[in-house]
Amino acid sequence: MTILTLNRLDRRDRSALVAQIAGGKALPDEVVDQIVDRTDGVPLFIEELTKSVLESGAALVGIPTTLHDSLMARLDRLASVRLVAQIGAAIGRQFSYVLLRAVSDLPEDDLQASLARLVASELMFQRGTLSEALYTFKHALVQDAAHGSLLRSTRQQLHAQIAKALEAHSPDLMDIQPELFAQHYAEAGLVEKSVAYWGKAGHRSAARSAMAEAAAQFQKALDQLKFLPDDVARQRQELEFRSSLGVALRFAKGLASPETGRALARARELWAQLDSPSEFVQVPYWHSLHHQNRGEFDLAQRLDEDLLRLSRQRNDPAGLILGHMSAGRTLWLTGMFALSRSHLEEVLAEEVLAPDDPVSHRWLADQTGTHPHAIAQAYLGNALFCLGLPDQALAHSNAVIAEARRLENPTLLASSLSIGIRFLLLIGNLGALDEWAGQLIAVATDQGFPHWRGEGTVYRGWAKVKNGEVAEGISLLRSGTRAYRATGAETFMPHYIALLAGACEIAGQIEEALTLLDDALQVVKGTGERWFAAELNRHKGQLLLRQGHSEVAEELYSKALSIAVEQEAKLWELRAAASLARLRRDQGRRAEARELLAPVYGWFTEGFDTPDLKEARVLLEALNP
Repeated sequence: MTILTLNRLDRRDRSALVAQIAGGKALPDEVVDQIVDRTDGVPLFIEELTKSVLESGAALVGIPTTLHDSLMARLDRLASVRLVAQIGAAIGRQFSYVLLRAVSDLPEDDLQASLARLVASELMFQRGTLSEALYTFKHALVQDAAHGSLLRSTRQQLHAQIAKALEAHSPDLMDIQPELFAQHYAEAGLVEKSVAYWGKAGHRSAARSAMAEAAAQFQKALDQLKFLPDDVARQRQELEFRSSLGVALRFAKGLASPETGRALARARELWAQLDSPSEFVQVPYWHSLHHQNRGEFDLAQRLDEDLLRLSRQRNDPAGLILGHMSAGRTLWLTGMFALSRSHLEEVLAEEVLAPDDPVSHRWLADQTGTHPHAIAQAYLGNALFCLGLPDQALAHSNAVIAEARRLENPTLLASSLSIGIRFLLLIGNLGALDEWAGQLIAVATDQGFPHWRGEGTVYRGWAKVKNGEVAEGISLLRSGTRAYRATGAETFMPHYIALLAGACEIAGQIEEALTLLDDALQVVKGTGERWFAAELNRHKGQLLLRQGHSEVAEELYSKALSIAVEQEAKLWELRAAASLARLRRDQGRRAEARELLAPVYGWFTEGFDTPDLKEARVLLEALNP
């Protein structure tokens, strides 16, 4: 789209418009000047005020001072048809003759005559022949003026009649446009029906991945719910809508956003208050993920443990699935890869919930807005890679992307692309990086997912850097990290900052790269996100070695190696060992270098090559006696 800014009309154009509307009727100059002054260059106001003067023959002192006053004055002068305008306004900006006739008590001849006068006045337009005609108010402000002139009791009665007529004449709309019924029932003061239809509208929008619409509709359901007595039934309804609102906001605003956090915190409070009903087991799961994404891993881990303990007590398969999946992600982020693998494999195990059980998986997908089996596979792929099992990791990663494309589910596709691209970066396979980053940006933009749009921009920036477009890549890396962090997210920031540091290194900005790595290490210290800690220390060591600080570099390589060994992270261990071995070789300590690297390299399964393994093999061959 191209944005075209329309400024207010200048005095000359205002006068010209007045003359055009007046046609052959000459208006006194002082009246024209008054219209020009009072309308402030707004075309609709000029048109309506001029028509108001022409219709009333008002003296200068009788000219309305606001657009609303002008519109009301014109409706007042059409007193005999005002009721028809009010009924139409209650129906909406556009309404059909059939529906209007069903709601109105006027004789058909009177109704048709009134519509003809309204059309002649150009307050509304007609399309189609009378029995199938559609009427549209000229402007939303015209509709607002007509609707606002109704007494409260009359307005409520009228909206109730409209909803009843819609149910009788267009029952299919109850499924297609439940928000239409919700709005009319809300205006009619029929709270319970309004709540039910707003909830139905929210779930329908969420099923279509229209998450911003879904969030707004669930919020309207909650706003209406406040008018009902605060009993257990209302609390359960609030729990349902708060839970659904949290899921919708997860996509529309980002899982770490304050709005999402408030919705989920209230849902978690209600869940506990209602004795933790199993049908809302997704509430603590999403609450944990909110804290995960904010880098609040202690809170997330406590929620994971509570959910698993409760689900074991109840023998609740859905709770166990969600608890294991959330725990697996939390543990992976904090660098406990073996424990993470154990939890994620539990998600995939048939004794917890058979992967081919369509009913259970559909329920989980509907309740959580994601596909636990697929997401668990994706994170398991990352964990297996860090643990030094790249062949198994690749199989899981490829399966998830294929499943997401097969299901054509935008939220699953965005999530799996995000995890899959991270795997590409870890494995050093940049062939599909730019293509996948573009797909992630496209689906995130189309669906309104700011969290993933920021991530996609980061990944596209790194792809640009690796393709030689360094300046543009750095710009995208910076804007992507800002956009991502603006959602409240802190998780993965050490990795993204490290990518920016790598780009600065390629650009020759070594000091900037070192500063960025220090920033990343501070985030690790503050949040406990340690899955990338070994690599951050190793990368910093490489930069300092380039500046001639070999002793400090050796300390950082040793620290990276120690972290990797503690985490049982064979991939990070191999990289740290290779960097340290290369340094010792250059120091003339060839035997020590070979002794350090050989056992780590020998651990990996033969028959699968990654850039890390190839590099280590070349180095070992060079270190042979």
